[in-house]
Parts: sequence; C-alpha cells; structure tokens
Amino acid sequence: MALDFVFQVAILLMSVVVHEVAHGVMADKLGDPTARYQGRLTLNPIPHIDLFGSIIVPLASYFTAGFIFGWAKPVPYNPHNLRPGKFSELLVALAGPLANFAIAIIFGILIRVGVGEGYSQAFITITSSIVYLNVLLGIFNLMPIPPLDGSKIIYALFPSVSERMRSMFERSGFTLVILFVLFFSSFISPLVALVFRLITGLRG
Repeated sequence: MALDFVFQVAILLMSVVVHEVAHGVMADKLGDPTARYQGRLTLNPIPHIDLFGSIIVPLASYFTAGFIFGWAKPVPYNPHNLRPGKFSELLVALAGPLANFAIAIIFGILIRVGVGEGYSQAFITITSSIVYLNVLLGIFNLMPIPPLDGSKIIYALFPSVSERMRSMFERSGFTLVILFVLFFSSFISPLVALVFRLITGLRG
C-alpha cells in the first residue's frame, strides 16, 4: 500500500506540475512573462506545491476514497498583458487540460504497444495510472466552475459576463470546487472511464 501511494503521489505531482507549467508557457508566448519572472516555468515540483491541494487533499482522498486527487499552486498570469485578441485567455485556459490529455495519449500509446509486445504487468499498471489520472485532471479542470479552467474558457467565449459576476464567482470558487468533488464528481466518472478506454483499449 505504501509503495502504491508513493507511485500515485509521484504521478499526481508530475501531472499537475505539467498542467500548471503549460498555462505559464502559453501565457509567456502570448506576451505575459509573470510566471517566468516568478520562477514558475519549471518542472521542479517544489515551487508548485500547494499545502492543501498537493498534500492534504491527496492524503485525504487516498485514505478515505481509495484514489488520489489534488492540484498544484496555480501559475500566475496577468490577462491584461496578453496580446489583444478574444482567444488569448482561452488559449491559456486550454493549455493545462490539453497538456494532461497529451500525457494521457503518449502513455496510452505505450500501453497499446506494451500489451502487444508482452510488457510486464507492473509497466501496464503504472502507465494506466498515468493515463487515468491525466484524463481525470483534464476533464475535471474543464468543468465550468471557478476557478477551474472551464470557467475561464466560458469567460473568454462570453466576454459579456461582467467583471463583477466573475469576481463574485471566483471568491466562492474554492467552496464550489469542494462541493463538486464531494457531491457531483461521480457524474464525470463514466466519461473519464470512456476516454480512458478509447486511449488505452483497456477497461477503466
């Protein structure tokens, strides 16, 4: 159990760090160097660790629900520094989930090759965990709940949403995310399992 937990924590940290760095890299390419100036464009997990999301939540989810879940400290960016254009903030928001899906696809290909080549069950188990967790992170972050990436996509697509409404939702965003995880996350489980099967050819 201890070894399984260590592997899952390592997979989680890798995945959420890549997610956040992808946001920062996209913002940097679109004209906002905030993340680069703050030293957040690094795959070193230490600058990205969030006490609650990277330590407390993974421990609680693993020992109460049997799976591991969490998040990293959000990479800062200033939307006012982005190049003018209605899709700049949209691209920054999409970068994180797309990075998770890219990881899932890469390791999914390894699984399909590994199954055919007769790779060890340990290899298939670890790579399956990487795919599943990244699919989960990608889909979860696309939920239109502040401060998740899905809400930023909505703001970018519908800029008529007032700044007042946006700030109001984001102030209560953490509570909304916790409520979603506690009461509604089971609704995305079938979708996660479906995407996992499509990528790997295995049952989730």
